Amino acid sequence: MNLTISGYSTALFSTWYFIEELGLLFDCGDGLMSALLQKSRKIENVFISHPDRDHLTGLLQLNQLNARDGFPIIHYPRDSSSFPALRDFSMKFDPHVKGKVWHPIVDMERVWIKKDIYVEALRNNHVPAAENVFKSFGFKVVQVKYKLKQEYVSLPPLDIKKAIDTLGKEATHHIVETILLAYSGDTPAENFSYWNHAKILIHEATFLGDEVEIQSHRNKHSKLEDVLRNVAEIQIEALILGHFSSRYSNEQIDESVRELCKKYNIQIPVYRILPGQTVFDILSMPSLLV
Repeated sequence: MNLTISGYSTALFSTWYFIEELGLLFDCGDGLMSALLQKSRKIENVFISHPDRDHLTGLLQLNQLNARDGFPIIHYPRDSSSFPALRDFSMKFDPHVKGKVWHPIVDMERVWIKKDIYVEALRNNHVPAAENVFKSFGFKVVQVKYKLKQEYVSLPPLDIKKAIDTLGKEATHHIVETILLAYSGDTPAENFSYWNHAKILIHEATFLGDEVEIQSHRNKHSKLEDVLRNVAEIQIEALILGHFSSRYSNEQIDESVRELCKKYNIQIPVYRILPGQTVFDILSMPSLLV
């Protein structure tokens, strides 16, 4: 499945990623509606990674312009009190807007957004929280297909149908799951096994600096080198980097990405969203490694 991914991601200011074919939005920072305009009507499911303002303040306008019976469905970390507060404020501020759904989610919860595609929430450690408290997630988008078991493949069509009718689909097929897309959310560089075998990984890379700088912040973020070192150890088909700090120039970011990709022998296409830039159809851009 080819995906059209558009987005904006600048640390502290705003982050959102829209996957057009799936009607799917990851995070909902400021500027989403002015960028997408009428295309925002395609958004059916919104997954918010955590309650920082730069990831959720676009929800007010999204709801005001697009709320209708049952949509959009806003999935958020269950234990973040910011979301019920925003829901209640939204209802008072725009009492005529109805239909949207607010859905709290927990770690490893699967939400089916199409009959064959689910989004799974995966806890990260961006927001400090106790073991059973869920305030920050990454997500992966998984397509599920049933493939006929080898012993039935060579049978005539009528015999295959009879076997399925008699034994059932689970006995005659095996499940094939494909990770179409993975989104880290804001996170320290960790748990890359979550993203192994993803076709596309969107990962934050806030800092080009050293670990001391990162640890000085209460909510932890990723360092570019840590991200690329870990990416080199898993199998993905394409990488999108975002959430860079605006303290860095475009030239600094591109030079650092290229140098570190060379250092860790990364051969896949690598794309980036530079600070302050909205990018439409990110995968149509030239890879930095071309």
